Amino acid sequence: MNLQSVVRQKLNRNFLTFYLFTVFLLWMKTYFIQITQFDLGVEGVFQHFLLFINPLGSALLFLGFAFLMKGRKKYIFIIIIYTLMTTLLYANVVYYRYFDDFLTLPNLSNTNNFGNLGGSVQALLEPSDIFYFFDILFIILLLILKKFKLDQTPIKRSQAIAILSFGLGIFCLNLGLAESDRPQLLTRGFDRNYIVKYLGMYNYQIYDAYQTTKANAQRAFADSNDAVEIVNYSKSIHAEPNPRYFGVAEGKNVIYIHLESIQEFLIDFELNGEEVTPFLNRMKKDPNTIYFENFFHQTAQGKTSDAEYMIENSFYGLPQGSAFITRGRNTYHAAPAILKDYGYTSAVFHGNGGSFWNRNEIYKSFGYDYFFDAKYFEIADDDRAEYGLMDKPFFEQSEPFLSSLPQPFYAKFITITNHYPFPLNEKLASIEKPNTGNNVVDGYFQTARYADEALEQFFQYLDEMNLLENTVIIMYGDHHALSEKYYDELSDLLDQEIGPVESAGLQRVPLFIYVPGIEGEINSTYGGQIDLLPTLLHLLGIDTKEFVHFGTDLLSEQHLELVPFRNGDFVSPKIYSVNDNFYDINTGNKITEDHVLYEEAIELKEKTEFTLQLSDQLVNGDLLRFYTPPEFTPVDRSKLDYSVPNNKNGY
Repeated sequence: MNLQSVVRQKLNRNFLTFYLFTVFLLWMKTYFIQITQFDLGVEGVFQHFLLFINPLGSALLFLGFAFLMKGRKKYIFIIIIYTLMTTLLYANVVYYRYFDDFLTLPNLSNTNNFGNLGGSVQALLEPSDIFYFFDILFIILLLILKKFKLDQTPIKRSQAIAILSFGLGIFCLNLGLAESDRPQLLTRGFDRNYIVKYLGMYNYQIYDAYQTTKANAQRAFADSNDAVEIVNYSKSIHAEPNPRYFGVAEGKNVIYIHLESIQEFLIDFELNGEEVTPFLNRMKKDPNTIYFENFFHQTAQGKTSDAEYMIENSFYGLPQGSAFITRGRNTYHAAPAILKDYGYTSAVFHGNGGSFWNRNEIYKSFGYDYFFDAKYFEIADDDRAEYGLMDKPFFEQSEPFLSSLPQPFYAKFITITNHYPFPLNEKLASIEKPNTGNNVVDGYFQTARYADEALEQFFQYLDEMNLLENTVIIMYGDHHALSEKYYDELSDLLDQEIGPVESAGLQRVPLFIYVPGIEGEINSTYGGQIDLLPTLLHLLGIDTKEFVHFGTDLLSEQHLELVPFRNGDFVSPKIYSVNDNFYDINTGNKITEDHVLYEEAIELKEKTEFTLQLSDQLVNGDLLRFYTPPEFTPVDRSKLDYSVPNNKNGY
């Protein structure tokens, strides 16, 4: 037998060879996916090098635990771990296709939502996705064909430790290099993109699990002293109400209308010479409407639930997952509970199942008297959208319930037809699609028109029932619909290039505040969803100084025009922060250290991070259990039951 044959035989029988082969495959696959499927903002040779090496340490370490196994178990272990890591990687690819974000542990634990996703998930899947798992079949095939013969030789513990130590060493080297390019990478982890870019997908998942565990531990160790700083901060940023508007809607009904996926660019936008949202366009100019043209969504992974969370509480959503899921039983001083002390009845209307986003639990914590979910509605096949009842029959079937509510009432309507991936039966479409070639983008304009028509019908009903003259109506967009994935098509439709500044501007969503009797206007104030609760309460004549809020009254002369985003970026009238870079809004140029606005940008960045940190402390520590505002009646969850129609609440 010649030397070449001997070497080949030894390699075939050596488990180390099989291990290094699988490490190489996983390393290369992960690098390729990270660089092609995620928009990580990699800049320069050094960051590309970090992105290249960061999967190596994870592959060496996790697959290396096989060296602690014996016999065939070593090979089985590698295949199982390889498959799990591939599945986790692929799950993030699918999730990123729509959310432009990465999975977190709270997302994975939110199993109640999975059964409702339906066509949204199907639209994210692509035929080529099978190739993400092709290498696993290839490895198994090599073993079956005995291209790698099973090595039964016992592995010394010292060798196993050496392999694991080498993998850990690669990770430490990666972390050290990352910290040199991005100081405080792990301590300032507002943006998951940075963690993935510098440390890789698998290390990000470990970091996320640690952050989630740490957040969960905060409640156990929190005490009343922790609430003092939060209360003092809230009072320090309190914006005194504008005398012109304070109390102008005292005693009136309140209706919130949650405009699913409606972005601000749709307002007054014409497609082939036809308005996409003619009714909303008229409402913008209504003499009783204040329209905010620089109003931004501030949602993160919680999307719709984050928007609800902010408008009800004036707290930020969490950096990972949804507070609706993970903090459903916290103590809250939410709008329904506050208004109950002023004689208001509260209700939510939504044509989807009550367990979606854990609404049937957290609404009790907010103090809602009623929750009219899918079981209250008749949902015929022709009226079924991706997430429940389509908007027109939804509003129509809600009318009897709304009419029966004792006045004054505080009611919220959550629409769903204009939801990704924006399917609509052609029989229901009343505007021609654009012709971008992308079904998601093209469908968006048709479902938006349908939602606009449903709103017009609902307003007609309110007018006929004489409710319009005695009701404050707030309509707000919940989050963006078309992410960066669709910017090429959107750029053509909007006839503009979409750079960092334009991308930040596309986070605008419409805000209509309709108040009978006031003088309407187009308001250019910068604000976000965090500001809606104090704005509404001041319109109703309720001072908010004793309540803990992180937003301020949009109509106050003391309103701070700083809009923090959950990843630590922000927008303001002069400066936009995008991916941790600063831009002059007037010129679109990057703000460097010698720029006249640089010091102000740094100050706004610090304020953004500080307010996000305090909000997280409040939510994760459940600190409102240690503080009750004067004359506020705490919520008694035991008195609320949304389980069945005709329940003990009276319906």
